[in-house]
Amino acid sequence: MAAIKQFQKKLIDLFGSKLRQNRRLKRFGDSTNGRNASRPLIGVTTSRRSGWRIFPLMVLSVWLAGGRARRWGAGRPADMAAVDGVIIGGGDDISPDLYGGRLVISARLDHARDAFERALVHEALQAGKPVLGICRGSQMLNVALGGTLHQDAYAEYTASDRRWTVLPRKRVAVESGSLLARVAGGAQMRVNALHTQAVDRLGAGLRVAARDSGGMVQAIERASDPFALGVQWHPEHLFYARRQRALFRALVEAARAGRDSAMARNHRAQLRAVALDAERGGADV
Repeated sequence: MAAIKQFQKKLIDLFGSKLRQNRRLKRFGDSTNGRNASRPLIGVTTSRRSGWRIFPLMVLSVWLAGGRARRWGAGRPADMAAVDGVIIGGGDDISPDLYGGRLVISARLDHARDAFERALVHEALQAGKPVLGICRGSQMLNVALGGTLHQDAYAEYTASDRRWTVLPRKRVAVESGSLLARVAGGAQMRVNALHTQAVDRLGAGLRVAARDSGGMVQAIERASDPFALGVQWHPEHLFYARRQRALFRALVEAARAGRDSAMARNHRAQLRAVALDAERGGADV
């Protein structure tokens, strides 16, 4: 585990350096030169505080899945028509003002980002664009669709295994028959954990896809198009794990299907495309 953590740090330092030198990461990012143009373009939201070190991991994960990434954030241009899918990334807690919850004094909030990402979720789903929510992003997917959160999740789920690590040291049970199970397999999954909030009441059209040993919701999903999956952990830190890469692959395949459908007007279903790719084993996973 120490070797993995050291490797992650080196990779973050490497890509962080490239990002500072070239904001667009032209080799792995959203450049449209040559063959890159055929890769679905994914808009990725990040924190203003930690985005500089997280976004390179998102770029790598999306690239390995067959796509290319473009960084978005509150105060940055975000053209939904220009992308094929969206990742709502991790970061600060979501303000309880959005769902009528109570404020925990220790919470660190970003109201501008809350408003920005809530609007993005609505815009993406209305436009038929697939969405992957990561940690905070999973919570935002739920809140944007009318759901609520446990502000202090571990106070509610005292039997849950409380972890705070980028390493896969927490176990979650994947719901049988879920989209998550089809994409990444139905066996128990080892994940990381960097959260204090968790899903409480589900938003419209969502269902639970995974829980931890104490019953806390760890993943949510839509059962119909457009594709939407939210995971409480950070798969971008687990790029070395095949099942975690599969989450990004599913998003990219859904984005490709949605883009091709719009171009050919053949209404190819995103979830069907994801299922077919999963049955083939995911070419790049």
